[in-house]
Amino acid sequence: MADPQKSFTPYVRDAQSMAEFTAKAVILGVLFGLLFGASTVYLGLRAGLTVSASIPIAVLAISVLKRLGGSTILENNIVQTIGSAGESVAGGVVFTIPALIFLMPEGPKYFTYTQITMLAFAGGILGVLMMVPLRRALIVKEHGVLPYPEGTACAEVLVAGERGGQLASLVFSGLAIGALWKSFTGIFNLFLAEVGYSTPRTSQFPNATVAVDISPEYMGVGYVIGPRIAGTMVAGGVLSWLVLLPLLSLLGAAIPTPFPPIAPALASNPATGMPYLISEMGPGQIWSAYIRYIGAGAVLAAGLITLGRTLPTIVSSAREGLKGLGTGNDGPQRRTERDVPITVVLGGSLALAVFLAVMPGLPTQGNILVSVLIVLFGFFFATVSSRITGLIGSSSNPISGMTIATLIITCVIFVTLGWTGDAYAPVAISVGALVCIASANAGNTSQDLKTGYLVGATPLAQQMGLAIGVVTSAFIIGATVLYMHQVFGIGSAAVAAPQATLMATLIKGLLSQNLPWGLVLVGVFISVTLELCGIHSLSFAVGAYLPIATTAPIFMGGLVRWWVERSTGTQADSDISAGTLFSSGLIAGGSLAGILFAVLVGAQQSGINVLGTLQAVGNALPFLREEGLVGNVAGAALFFALAVILARYAKRPLQ
Repeated sequence: MADPQKSFTPYVRDAQSMAEFTAKAVILGVLFGLLFGASTVYLGLRAGLTVSASIPIAVLAISVLKRLGGSTILENNIVQTIGSAGESVAGGVVFTIPALIFLMPEGPKYFTYTQITMLAFAGGILGVLMMVPLRRALIVKEHGVLPYPEGTACAEVLVAGERGGQLASLVFSGLAIGALWKSFTGIFNLFLAEVGYSTPRTSQFPNATVAVDISPEYMGVGYVIGPRIAGTMVAGGVLSWLVLLPLLSLLGAAIPTPFPPIAPALASNPATGMPYLISEMGPGQIWSAYIRYIGAGAVLAAGLITLGRTLPTIVSSAREGLKGLGTGNDGPQRRTERDVPITVVLGGSLALAVFLAVMPGLPTQGNILVSVLIVLFGFFFATVSSRITGLIGSSSNPISGMTIATLIITCVIFVTLGWTGDAYAPVAISVGALVCIASANAGNTSQDLKTGYLVGATPLAQQMGLAIGVVTSAFIIGATVLYMHQVFGIGSAAVAAPQATLMATLIKGLLSQNLPWGLVLVGVFISVTLELCGIHSLSFAVGAYLPIATTAPIFMGGLVRWWVERSTGTQADSDISAGTLFSSGLIAGGSLAGILFAVLVGAQQSGINVLGTLQAVGNALPFLREEGLVGNVAGAALFFALAVILARYAKRPLQ
């Protein structure tokens, strides 16, 4: 078999010299990292989902740099490399760190700007460092074996840079329309943000709920992930909200006493002063008290099954990673083979472990064992994440499953050592958070390095760029997370932080050893049943845990993609299409409008009532957002109109 390193020729040959790590590329990459980092925080806090930003950033980089006097393909690649770091670090942060809010009854001791930023910085840098010794094994030696679908598609965009104007117009159009549609429900207060219906508690089918959050970012996510995954997700939502919820309501009507477990917020009915009966609960209360534990069990099992399925990959990746640790970078090297020296990788990893152990204010301060666990788990799951990204792309990378596995192992170690109770919960989530961020960014790093390998970039320049992207985006990510909490309160309907809530639920139950295992095991065997039926359970389990108002609009986006591909007679064999580019814009535009709404709400709380002025139009047409038939029809019509617009853009051929 031919050596892939010798048989492959990149777009820019090794001997060619052109501008790459320039000031304008670095600055633009940092700006895109801040932009997409903040938008990913919003999307992750609301939906518990994220998608890769590499392709839209590459498209925007080509367009913007052309207007700044032109650029080389390697400069464009540096922009997307730096910018994508913000998105991946933000995803890892919002999946885990907000759990600190639910784990500290004494107050937000560790949930401060400094702590969030330091954890984001440490996890992100750890992910970059851990991927360096794996580059030759995964990117070079397995070229042609690991497809890296999103990284390859990003390279296609960069190589076709002369098409940047048209491609960028799709992203910009999606961004503008997404921001406008999001503003209709928030900033201008014209329509209901969520439409739906729940059957009465006294009906034959009590508390059955169908709802749709008409956010454009959800529809965009559904189009990007496609009809198969979107359909599997909404199937989980159907099970929770149209099967389990009415079933529990029917059975609960015959139970005259409170049925544990009951969430603290539902401890007593203000009308009676007694603990709630199931027959007295609404759909949201039953979900909070019971169904979320079933969903948590389903996600737990599905995540572990997914990891088990990739066990051969895990073993081979760990083996290659250990081999890579012995690969030096000393001596003269070709430009396209130049990496961060292995001495820097080892020294940097050691420095991060020391930093986590001595940094004042961090939950890990003074705990050497925890620092060692973080580095070991970080390398292991960074290896797994990088290889899985090579197989299925970073958007489908099961980071939450790896984090759950980390938390379970960590909590078992803690319980064995006698480290139980609330005091150790922030320490456990810190381990999970750092491993989650490192794994997410390692997968993103491997994807970016694959793009660079195809276009002929310098690995050292990309690795330096990723480090810059991590450090700069950490500041805006910490600020955005904290601001969203200050304005809306993380855990509220506006920013439910479903993944972080799941992590907190598992840690509380494992460390206190009082997890409602009956309900959790119901969820576990739901996932096992799906696997026995030949269905991958992770997407279904996530859908079962999320509100149906989140999974339903994602399913609508998947339906639009299915209809477009069927009506045009084409099936996308790449991540580049008019629909995916426009949908990327919808995601970014809707998320940024949501952040702007949060800024306006915060200003209003400070006495600056700009929001009230902007909502004057909505106040003049109150019937459009009335609870009931009129408001639901108006909101549904607005969402349908967005689906039509998405379909029209998606059917445009790319020249």
